[in-house]
Amino acid sequence: MCGFAGFTGQLINKEEILKKMCERIVHRGPDMDGYHLSDSIALGFRRLSILDLSESGRQPMTDGEKGLSMVFNGEIYNFLELKEELTAKGHSFLSTCDSEVLLHAFAEYGKDVVKRLRGMFAFAIWDESRQELFCARDFFGIKPFYYTQTENGEFLFASEIKSFLDHPHFRKQVNEKALSSYLTFQYSATDETFFKGVYKLPPAHTLTFREGRITLEPYWDIEFNAEASDPEACAKELDGVIRESVSAHKISDVEVGSFLSGGIDSSYITASLMPNKTFSVGFGDPKFNETVYAEELSEILGIEHYTRILDPDDCFKAFPSIQYHMDEPQSNPSVVPLWFLSKLASEHVTVVLSGEGADEIFAGYEWYDETPLMRKYKKIPAPLRRAAAAVAKKLPYFKGHDFIIKGSGVPEEYFIGQAHIFDPKEAKSILKEPFRGGLSPKEITGRFYERVKDKDELTKKQYLDLKQWLPGDILLKADKMSMAFSLELRVPFLDRKVMDFAQKIPSSHKINGINTKYVLRKASENTLPPDWVKRKKMGFPVPIRLWLREEKYRDIVIGYFRSDFAALFFDTDKLCALLDDHFTGKVNNGRKIWTVFTFLVWYKRFFIDEN
Repeated sequence: MCGFAGFTGQLINKEEILKKMCERIVHRGPDMDGYHLSDSIALGFRRLSILDLSESGRQPMTDGEKGLSMVFNGEIYNFLELKEELTAKGHSFLSTCDSEVLLHAFAEYGKDVVKRLRGMFAFAIWDESRQELFCARDFFGIKPFYYTQTENGEFLFASEIKSFLDHPHFRKQVNEKALSSYLTFQYSATDETFFKGVYKLPPAHTLTFREGRITLEPYWDIEFNAEASDPEACAKELDGVIRESVSAHKISDVEVGSFLSGGIDSSYITASLMPNKTFSVGFGDPKFNETVYAEELSEILGIEHYTRILDPDDCFKAFPSIQYHMDEPQSNPSVVPLWFLSKLASEHVTVVLSGEGADEIFAGYEWYDETPLMRKYKKIPAPLRRAAAAVAKKLPYFKGHDFIIKGSGVPEEYFIGQAHIFDPKEAKSILKEPFRGGLSPKEITGRFYERVKDKDELTKKQYLDLKQWLPGDILLKADKMSMAFSLELRVPFLDRKVMDFAQKIPSSHKINGINTKYVLRKASENTLPPDWVKRKKMGFPVPIRLWLREEKYRDIVIGYFRSDFAALFFDTDKLCALLDDHFTGKVNNGRKIWTVFTFLVWYKRFFIDEN
C-alpha cells in the first residue's frame, strides 16, 4: 500500500516539483521514497512496506532492458502463482515483492496483464521506447487513481488529487457542475471530480496516454447470471470461497489486524482470519455504539481488542483534516469514526482486514428488502402498478406517493443508491445559479441501469451500488481514512473469486423474507455464534442529528453557513432556515445540514486555507 504521483512533459525543475507532489502524500508511504526521471516522464513514489521490507522493494521499479518504469499502489494476491508462471517463461526476480512480479507480467503479457490479476491496485507503467503511459485501476475501485491534463498538454496522475497542487501548470478550480448532484448523493458522483478537469479513472478500466491523447477502456464487468442451487449447498460452498479469500488477503511481512463492529460482515472476516488484534470505536450513547459486541466477540475468540469512545469535540476538531484527506467533500457521517478507527489501529498494526462490500454483493441493505405491505401490493399485476406509478409521478406529493412509485418494481425510476440527501429540486433551490447545472441523478445512474435492464429488481439495485455507491463512497473513504495514518486496509469480500461465485447466487438466496444477506448468514453459521449470524445491520451510526441540536455545535455550523464564501454557492438564508428548523426540533434536517457543512469545510480547506 503506497502512493504515487507523476507527469509527462519537460520542466526545468522537474525533480523538485515531483518531490513536492510526493511529499503531499507522505502519509501513504512513510517508509521509502523513490523517483524516476527522463526527458518525457517523471515518476514519484512513497512506500509503505508490507511485502519484502528491504530496498529490493523500492519503487519506481524499472526494467532497463525493456525500457519499462512502474509505480504501483496496492496488493496482488496471486503474485506467487504469477511468479511461478513467469519463472517458467525465463523471467528472473531480485525481490520477493508483488511489485516486481507485476512489472514482469506486463513485460510478458502487455495490456492484457490486468485480466490475470487478483487484487487491489492502481498503477502506471511508462514504456520509453513507445513513449506511452499505461495505467489501470482494480476491478472494484478499491485503490484510487486521479488524472488531469494541463493547458500545455502535460498528463498528470496521482493517488490523491492534492498532489496536483504542487505542479506549476495545474489550475485549481471548483467544478461548478459537481455540487448539485453531490447534494443528492452525498459524494462526488461523476467521473469528473470537484476539481475542474480532474478525473477519476473508473474501476476495471485502463488508461493509455500517448502523443497527447487519453484512451479509456473497460477490461471487466460484473455479470449477474443466477444459477439454480440448494441454499444449504450454496452457503457451504460460499463459506469455503470466503475463507480462501481471507487466507489470500492475509499475506504480509508485517502484522495484520482486523476492524470489528457488531455486525456479521467484519465479524465473519475476523473469525476467519483470527488475528492477534481487533479494533472498534463508538459513541457514548448506546444507540450509536457497537463496541460492546466487538469486545464480546473478541473475548469469545480469544483476541486482544482495542476500542475508543469518541467525543463530539474531537470529531468537529478533526473534521477539516478529514476532508483534506478525502480530497473531495464526502458527507457520509461514518467517515468521522473511520478516521479515529484508522488512527487507533495504526498505533498497533500496519495492515487491517475489513468487511466492506458484503452488503452490495450479498444484498444486506434495508432498501433491498421489502415490507410486508409492499410484498402484498406487488401481488397486483406489474402493468397496473407501473401505470399507477406513472400517474403518481405527475401529481403533487401526497401520502403514499413514494410507496406507489417504489411499488412499480422499476428501480430506474426511484433508486439512486444507498444515499439520497436532497431531492434534486430542493438542491437546486438552495444553490446559486452557476452551480445548478451538471448531470441529474437519473442521468448519472442511467448508464449503469442500461447494462442490467433485463435483470430483476434486486439485481439492478445491487449492480448500481457496486458500480456507483461502492467506489464513490464506501471504498473511497476506506482508502483515504486508513492511508491518512499509513494503514493498509484490505477487503476480502471484494475479491474476484468471491465475485465470480456470488454473481451466480439467485436473488432468492440473498433476501427471502427471513433476513437480508441470507446465504452469507448461513455460510457464517459454522464460524460465528448465533447472535452474530442473526443480528440486523447497524452500520456505522453517528449522532450528528443530536450534535446539531446542541448550541455549541450549531454555532460552529452556522459560522460556516453565514460566511462570505458560503454565499458564493448557496442562498444562505435558506441554509440557516434548515439549521433553525432542525435545532428547534421542528424537523430532522441533520443529514442535509451535514452535507452542506461538509462541502463548506472542504472548500475552506482547499481554496481559502491552502492559499
